[in-house]
Amino acid sequence: MAQNGIVPSMIEVVNLTKTYEGTRAVNELSFTVQPGEVLGLVGPNGAGKTTTMRCITGIIAPTQGRVLVCGRDIVLDPVGAKRELAFIPDEPRLFEYLTVREHLAFVARLYGVQDPLPKAEVLYDELELRGKEDALPNTLSRGMKQKLAIACALIHEPRAILFDEPLTGLDPVAIRRIKETIKKRAAGGAAIIISSHLLNLVELIATKILLLQHGKKLLHGTLPEIQAAVPNLREDADLEEIFMRATGYEAPPEPRV
Repeated sequence: MAQNGIVPSMIEVVNLTKTYEGTRAVNELSFTVQPGEVLGLVGPNGAGKTTTMRCITGIIAPTQGRVLVCGRDIVLDPVGAKRELAFIPDEPRLFEYLTVREHLAFVARLYGVQDPLPKAEVLYDELELRGKEDALPNTLSRGMKQKLAIACALIHEPRAILFDEPLTGLDPVAIRRIKETIKKRAAGGAAIIISSHLLNLVELIATKILLLQHGKKLLHGTLPEIQAAVPNLREDADLEEIFMRATGYEAPPEPRV
């Protein structure tokens, strides 16, 4: 509950550092994601995006620093923290011999979801899985598999949701449906992180942007805020132009003489 008008962070990353064989993949990274926010996590390959998300979800342990999910430390209270979050990776990881219906029932049971059937029915319609309830994963398209993975992630109504390249290889119809799902969960008060190389998508749905390079925070804020932080940038520059200029892939224009 908010105290003194301050809304507590759903996701809080404090001085996160992750080192692999002496190399810092993430270097003293700090940020928060509030209820209703969609944070676009962007950066070049190797910037530390996936490592950051894996530390937040508890898949790997940080070398230093803390990660709190709804106030619960992911290292000290992993079960409590993971009950509040969902992670959707770029490649759907499904059970070969479970149907769509059985996937949702199994995940709901793992999370102790009370009365999961009405929740599953809503997700069938929302993610266009209606009519596929008895299908096995090997009969589903790439887009359907991704939507099933998202439905499994949402069945326990998480308050912190992380998407790692969720739209890779999807057709425009599936992309639109998943965008709507992300926006709906944010409107319902969830804190969302989406990592994607599709910068136009991130610009459309993110309320804030976090640009990483070499494991460090390069820019963080709303689109107008990060526009203002990059020198010699057009006022109406889009996220792609900001990304290219800030990361050094595009040089600033030569001054006129």
